Amino acid sequence: MDIQAEVIAIIDNLFMEDVSDMMDEDLFDAGVLDSMGTVELVLELEDKFKIKIPVSDMGRDDWNTADKIVQGVKDLQNA
Repeated sequence: MDIQAEVIAIIDNLFMEDVSDMMDEDLFDAGVLDSMGTVELVLELEDKFKIKIPVSDMGRDDWNTADKIVQGVKDLQNA
């Protein structure tokens, strides 16, 4: 499974929301993510992909779409 599919699966498992057709939509505005959900998502992403997401990278505008989350994971894996 590729990173995009894994991220979509994690979001679906955590929030019962399939975001595959809304990759560029703001997940906060769509009601998928909130502050507590963001913490849950970060923990899952760090565990699944063996990465560390700095708090400074977790601004709402930085990781507010599924596309941005996928790109962020890829960037951290390649760092």
